[in-house]
Amino acid sequence: MIDLTPEQAAPRIASMLAAHESRTLEFKRMGDNKIVRKLLEAICAFANTEGGVLALGVADEKQGKGAVRLFGIQENPEALDELTRKVRTQYHPPIETIRFLRLPCTLRDSSAGQVVLVQVSQSDKVHSIVDDGTWTRLTSGNREMTAAEIAELSYRRGVRSAESEPVPVSLDLLATDAWRRFVDARGLKSGAIADQLFRIGLAEKSGGDMLPRRAAVLLFADEPGSLLAAQGSRADIRLMLYDGNVMQAGATPNLRKPPKTIRGPLIDQIDEAVRLVLEELARGLTLSRSGFKARHAYPERVVKEAIVNAVIHRDYRLNRDIFIRIFDNRIEVESPGAFPGSINENNIAKAGSKARNPLIAGNLREFPVPPNIDAGEGVRMMFAEMSAARLYPPRYRQNLEAAVESVTVTLLNHERPSVWDEVGNWLDLHGSIANADLCRIANVDTLKASRMLRDWVDEGVLVPMAGRGKRNMVYVKPQHVEEDFDLLSGELDNNVDK
Repeated sequence: MIDLTPEQAAPRIASMLAAHESRTLEFKRMGDNKIVRKLLEAICAFANTEGGVLALGVADEKQGKGAVRLFGIQENPEALDELTRKVRTQYHPPIETIRFLRLPCTLRDSSAGQVVLVQVSQSDKVHSIVDDGTWTRLTSGNREMTAAEIAELSYRRGVRSAESEPVPVSLDLLATDAWRRFVDARGLKSGAIADQLFRIGLAEKSGGDMLPRRAAVLLFADEPGSLLAAQGSRADIRLMLYDGNVMQAGATPNLRKPPKTIRGPLIDQIDEAVRLVLEELARGLTLSRSGFKARHAYPERVVKEAIVNAVIHRDYRLNRDIFIRIFDNRIEVESPGAFPGSINENNIAKAGSKARNPLIAGNLREFPVPPNIDAGEGVRMMFAEMSAARLYPPRYRQNLEAAVESVTVTLLNHERPSVWDEVGNWLDLHGSIANADLCRIANVDTLKASRMLRDWVDEGVLVPMAGRGKRNMVYVKPQHVEEDFDLLSGELDNNVDK
């Protein structure tokens, strides 16, 4: 439990009372005799969704406005003691991202008291309460999850992976050139392919038969996409080359050439996709409006890493291919599946990546020329290399609204102007930037600043802040942020006593 001083607590209390209960914020008085069970459910729900803050000793907005809502933990101090004990023992698996923050304040009856903020970060696991189910967070409130929802969340978090599931594919179809290259490089002992795959965890016994896991089919079959189609999934890569900067729908899409489907075992898919993309970039693209050729300046390592990550981290349950789209001004690599674990658009630059498919990642590195070193540093390398090339950083976007969820990484072929570094620092410090701020930073007039801001919006590196009028518009980095959570959680001590 972290205890704040009254001076530290005051702005948090004010922010809390001004905020609304939401998907990431819940208020709870402590007087209910069943309150501990409800609090355990709320914490479980926050961990299983996007994280959140539980404000203890605070009535909801129906009770009034301002300090009249501050009842304090003094209503039931024994309940807080019970909660702090049970958060250590009642969750399976344990939730390791719970932090308690005690804020002194003046209560509604003018007496001195405290409220407690319980910060719960989004977990990379799926948590249940012993003898009380598995909970998820709604827009406001919590709900127990069904078995199907728990299974789906387990896949999305990377707790379960389709790669480890056995599939009804003949082992003879895996005795390919890719398998022979793998065996030679890994130095597997001689024996039947079934025994060899079983020993390295790529096959399992099922009903008296030896079946390959999905990862084995993906790694070694000549046509994994065709073999897995019966299970309702895909495993190929589609390369699309567009004329211009936008994808035009309709009877005649603006494709420069017919799409290319890249098939084969994953090691060969990666090599062929990288080769084809680099060939197109080296050839250059004639800009549709100007007639000039575009010189693509992406570092080769970054392009390869974007493709490798899409193959390794995609969700192989889903019936959708990986798409690589080359436009005049950018490359997009779209991989089926949401971010695994607690990775999101905001933290991926620092957190790196989480292996959704550890069998695939671990065995790809055993080929004679591995596409990855499986050290978890690839995403950070991409950001560093793009910065060194004076290009904008990779932009990650998660699409949860489409029929098939996906994550797209975009590499912009635009040299980053020198002023962008100062703008980036300003945004890190202040969170947003206005026209007047840019005028001071770049020493330009209002009209020039407006054009620069419009260009950055067009390139997707800035977005207008929602709810602002045109006259007082400010701009922020594109990201998904739950304001209430960020506002109240703050930077807490990593060594806090839970």
